[in-house]
Amino acid sequence: MDRELFTSSWKMMVVRGAVGIVFGILAIAWPTETAIGLMLLWGFWALAEGISLLVQAMRSTSQGNRLGPATLGVIAVIVAFFAIFSPGVTAQTLTWIVGIWLIGRGVVEVFTAFSSYRLTPRWMLLVGAGLSILLGVFFVANPGRGAVGIAVWLGLMALCWGVVLVVAGLTSRRQHAWPPAPAATPDASPW
Repeated sequence: MDRELFTSSWKMMVVRGAVGIVFGILAIAWPTETAIGLMLLWGFWALAEGISLLVQAMRSTSQGNRLGPATLGVIAVIVAFFAIFSPGVTAQTLTWIVGIWLIGRGVVEVFTAFSSYRLTPRWMLLVGAGLSILLGVFFVANPGRGAVGIAVWLGLMALCWGVVLVVAGLTSRRQHAWPPAPAATPDASPW
C-alpha cells in the first residue's frame, strides 16, 4: 500500500507538470486568446459570486443585512456580463487598473525609501519602485499589450513550474524506488 502512495504521488506530480507545460506553451503561443479566456473564466466566477450574493441578500432577515450583499451582487453581475460578453475590453480595463495601482505602489515605495523607518535597504526599495512605476506606465499606456504581456508572463511561469514538477516527480520516483528483493544468502551451516 505504501508503494501505491509513492507511485501515485510521483505520477500526479508529472501529470501536473505536463499540464503546466502544455498550458504554458499555449499561453505563450496564443497570449491574446489566453487573456480573453482568463477574462471569460473570471466573468463566470463573478457571475456565480454575484448570484450567490443576491440569494444571500434575499434570504437575510433584516434590511441592514440585505443592502451590502445586494449591492455587491448587482455590481458583480454587471461586471460579469462585461467580462463574458466583452472580454477584450475587460482585459484592457483591468490592465489599466493594475497599471494605476503599480504607479501608486511605486510612488509609495519611493517615499518609503526615504522615510526614517525602513527594514529594507534604500536602493532595493528604489529599484522596486522604479520597476513598479515603469511597468505601471507601460500598462496604462498600452492596456492591450499589457494584457497580452500578463498572459505571456503567466505562460512562462506555468512552463517553468511545469518543468520543475516533472523533474521533481521523476526524481521522487527514482528516490522512492523500492530496492530489488535481497539476493539469496548461502546457508551458514557448517555441513
